[in-house]
Amino acid sequence: MKSSYLIFTAFMALASCALAFDPSPLQDFCVAINDTNNGVFVNGKFCKDPKLATANDFFFSVKEGNTSNSLGSKVTPVAVNEILGLNTLGISLARIDFAPRGLNPPHTHPRATEILIVLEGTLYVGFVTSNPQNRLITKVLNKGDVFVFPIGLIHFQLNVGYGNAVAIGGLSSQNPGVITIANAVFGSNPKISSDVLTKAFQVDNNIVDNLQKQFWLDNN
Repeated sequence: MKSSYLIFTAFMALASCALAFDPSPLQDFCVAINDTNNGVFVNGKFCKDPKLATANDFFFSVKEGNTSNSLGSKVTPVAVNEILGLNTLGISLARIDFAPRGLNPPHTHPRATEILIVLEGTLYVGFVTSNPQNRLITKVLNKGDVFVFPIGLIHFQLNVGYGNAVAIGGLSSQNPGVITIANAVFGSNPKISSDVLTKAFQVDNNIVDNLQKQFWLDNN
């Protein structure tokens, strides 16, 4: 009887460990603080009293994006900052407008997988797998086609059609985050040491200096 009780106890302990988990991060970091009087952030947003919720808490109107920039693209996010009712629901989306030859440059979403559907035009899309393979997986998408970009992987979309293109990306987080690779590496504030970048990219220091002097557009 005693051995059966021990087995049952061990099983329940394992089961509780399997069911327990940390919530996924909804921001870049959340530094712990012991003084609760000075704690102003939570993993997500504070909640309104449900009795006070209105239709506007769950509504947002998305306009056509202005693509008259050097990238020829505009990303319009619809996340928890735009629709407060998305808080805790674990989803968001973005509308992406492309001028002819417009590019949504290589970037990553640290907290979300993305599923993209093309509403108009033709897009060349792809993502790169993690080290050590770094395999490029690409596809040309037409109107109605759907493609998935796994969480955290670098991906891009390029308009290869003759006209404008529009796509909608669904994301598996209320706050997926975005890191545009060129902006992060060459446009960081403060700048990454050229000693680091010249060795990392195996290029001359003048090339790194020139890249760091560029204006790195954020199309979000």
